[in-house]
Amino acid sequence: MHEEMSQNASPDRLLDAVVIGGGQAGLAIAWHLKRQGLRFVVLEAESQLGHTWRHRWDSLKLFTPAQYDGLPGMPFPGPADTYPTKDPVADYLQTYVTAFDLPVRLNARVTSLTRTDHGFEVRTADDTIQARQIVVATGPFQVPFVPPAAQGLEPAVTQVHSASYRNPDALPGGPVLVVGGGNSGFQIAEELAGTRQVDLSIGERAPMLPQRLAGRDLFWWLTRLRLLRVTVDSRLGRRASRREFIIGTNKRRLRKVGVRFRPRLVEADGRTVRFADGSTLDAVGVVVWATGYRTDYTWIHIPAAVEHGRVVHRRGVTEIPGLYFLGLSWQHTRGSALLGFVNKDAAYLADQIATHHRASAPAKAGVAGFQGRGAGSGS
Repeated sequence: MHEEMSQNASPDRLLDAVVIGGGQAGLAIAWHLKRQGLRFVVLEAESQLGHTWRHRWDSLKLFTPAQYDGLPGMPFPGPADTYPTKDPVADYLQTYVTAFDLPVRLNARVTSLTRTDHGFEVRTADDTIQARQIVVATGPFQVPFVPPAAQGLEPAVTQVHSASYRNPDALPGGPVLVVGGGNSGFQIAEELAGTRQVDLSIGERAPMLPQRLAGRDLFWWLTRLRLLRVTVDSRLGRRASRREFIIGTNKRRLRKVGVRFRPRLVEADGRTVRFADGSTLDAVGVVVWATGYRTDYTWIHIPAAVEHGRVVHRRGVTEIPGLYFLGLSWQHTRGSALLGFVNKDAAYLADQIATHHRASAPAKAGVAGFQGRGAGSGS
């Protein structure tokens, strides 16, 4: 990765800020930036808001109840202690943009971010935008990850990542091997077990938490006990951030519906897979890889911001003045990447942006929007 410095950036062309990513994190900070009266634009790579939500599997439900799922300024619609499905979440994001007239540009995938003499330059396929400050809000779910062992399976084996899984009917008939012991793996394995034999391969044991305790939702307890405020740099936060928690289900529940648990998958050959304990599973026909995602920051040509694929930051603030990240997993607390809790980090970064703006550019009378080629409200 190399750093490019443009010498031709003109101060009078600069926006106050560009937000890269129009998901929950990007929209949360856009709300704050508009209230500050800044000139900014939100760049969303996809053709519609909520694309990531709409393209998850059909039965997906949030494990946070509706009363905890709102972005700043707008509660999430829905009765308390109900669990929204994916499409209402996507609809909510669209409604949110419309209600606050946020300047979102769709079909604007960023291909390059570089520094300039006066700030930053953002390039998409159709345009080049210059800004004093940048918020990268592309989130933790960027590139589906499939382990190298998958290459050992023969072409006749159907392989689907959880990002592309939709429902049991979309898969060929017969047994299914689900690989991955996170919330996605457990939920998909339980759904598939209703119509076929399912084996679930788990690499690491994860703590399992019930959805409700003593008549209250788990997140009622987490907020009342202030556990969602535990920071990643605390002793408890460091321990919790190293593992995923399984919420609302457990091994006993899955065993009751016939799911067979297997150790970590280590090798595949043809239609046979081998697990860490030496056991094997033959005649594998369908594999669902619930093995998570990896980030992709190859488009960021600012080495001090990303090292070995990892963001270098403290609570989203990098060492590069004016460059911020938002919506990262455990960016500051467990809620940093959750729909209804990202606002705390967004408000914090908005304060940082306002301070930097006052220091670097005298306040101007202007509108909190951006009109340019392809710009729109996202509605």
